[in-house]
Amino acid sequence: MNRLLITNAHLLHPEDGTRTDPGWLEAADGRITATGTGRPPAATDGVRVVDAQGGTVLPGLIDAHVHLLVTSLDLRDFANWTPGYATVRALAEAERMLRRGFTTVRDVGGADHGMARALAEGLVPGPRLLHGGKALSQTGGHGDLRPLGEDALPCCEARPNFGRIADGVDAVRAAARDEFRKGARHLKVLLSGGVASPHDEIAAVQYSEEEIRAAVEEAENHNRYVTVHAYHPRAIDRALRAGVRCVEHGNLLDDTTVALLLEKDAFLVPTLVAYEQTARLGAASGLPPASVGKLAEVRDRGLEALERAHRAGVNLVYGSDLLGPLHPAQLEEFTLRAQVQPVADVLRSATTTAARLLGMEGEIGTLAPGAHADLLVVDGDPLADLAVLTRPEEHLRYVVKAGTPV
Repeated sequence: MNRLLITNAHLLHPEDGTRTDPGWLEAADGRITATGTGRPPAATDGVRVVDAQGGTVLPGLIDAHVHLLVTSLDLRDFANWTPGYATVRALAEAERMLRRGFTTVRDVGGADHGMARALAEGLVPGPRLLHGGKALSQTGGHGDLRPLGEDALPCCEARPNFGRIADGVDAVRAAARDEFRKGARHLKVLLSGGVASPHDEIAAVQYSEEEIRAAVEEAENHNRYVTVHAYHPRAIDRALRAGVRCVEHGNLLDDTTVALLLEKDAFLVPTLVAYEQTARLGAASGLPPASVGKLAEVRDRGLEALERAHRAGVNLVYGSDLLGPLHPAQLEEFTLRAQVQPVADVLRSATTTAARLLGMEGEIGTLAPGAHADLLVVDGDPLADLAVLTRPEEHLRYVVKAGTPV
C-alpha cells in the first residue's frame, strides 16, 4: 500500500477559497483518505511523511487547453517527423508540465490514446492526460494548413497531427465516431479562423449549424461532449444553440453571448497567455507573418472578454494554448487573469471548475477525502502572493501525483 502523510501544512480548499490553520493530509493508494487541523495522526511503518514546514497544500492544477503534440512551430520540419519522434517530444513536454504543477491536462488537438496510456501506466512521468484526438476542421478552416498552391486532397489521417478535415454532416459524423472509437474524451470542432492558421480570417464562420449538431449528437451518443474553437459571437452563438458544452478562447464575445453561455450553463476557456507570449516573441515565435499580423484582432479584446464573463458568473476554466517554444510560460495565465479576477477565482478555474468541465468533479481539483491525491506543496500562501504559484523554481517544494511525490 502506498501511504503518505503531509504534516505542518495549511490546506487550501479552492471550493470556497479558504486556507486552514496548520494541519495535515493523509493519502493511501493514490487517494486522499483524511484531512484535519492540529496534531496529525501518528505515522506507522510504511508511511512516507512530508513536513510542509508551514507551507500550503493545494490540489494539483488543471490546464484544460494544451497541445502536447505541437512542440515546434516549424511546419516544414514537422512534416518530416515520424510518429515515434513526435510522441517522444510530446511526452517530454508533458513531464515539464507536471513539474510546473499541472497534474491533469486536457489536450484539445493532437494527443492520442497511446500518449494517455503511457502516462497513466507511469511509463514516463507526466500529468493525467484527457485527450480529444484530432480536432475537426472544414476545408479551408483553422485546421487546414495546406499551402494555398496545393490542390491535393488532404491525406495521411494516420499521421500525428493537430486536426483532420471533414466536410458535410455525414463526414462530420464519421470523423466524430472515429475519434471516439480511438478513445477521445471529448471532441473539438473548429468554428472560426485562428491566429496559427495563416490562410483564414478571424471573423470567418466555419461549419454550418447542421454539421455542429451532428457532432454534438455523436458526442452525446458516446456520453462525451463537444468543445469549439471560436472567437466571435456569430460562431460562439451558433455553437451554443447547437448544444456545444464548452468554448475555447471567446475573445470577441459580447453581452448576448455571455447571456447564452449562462443560459446553457456552458464553459468558457480563455487562453490569454498564448497571445501575450506570441506578441512578445513576434516572428521569433516561429509563426508566419500572416499569423503574427492577426494577433491584434484577438489579443486586445481578450482581457475585456474575460472580465465581462467573470462579472456575469460564467463557468471559467484555465487554459494556456501554448505551442512550441512558448510552453514554458504555462503558469503566466494566472498573472494575466489576476488583473481582472480575484486570485481565488482564478485558482478555482484551474481546479474545481475545470474538474466539473472534465466530468471529474470530486475526483480532481479538490482536497476532499476520496479524491485523487494529486497535490502541490508550496512555500507561502498563493492567495496572498500569486508568485507562490507562478514561480515554481522558488516556491514549489513537491508535486504529488497519485500519492507519490515526484
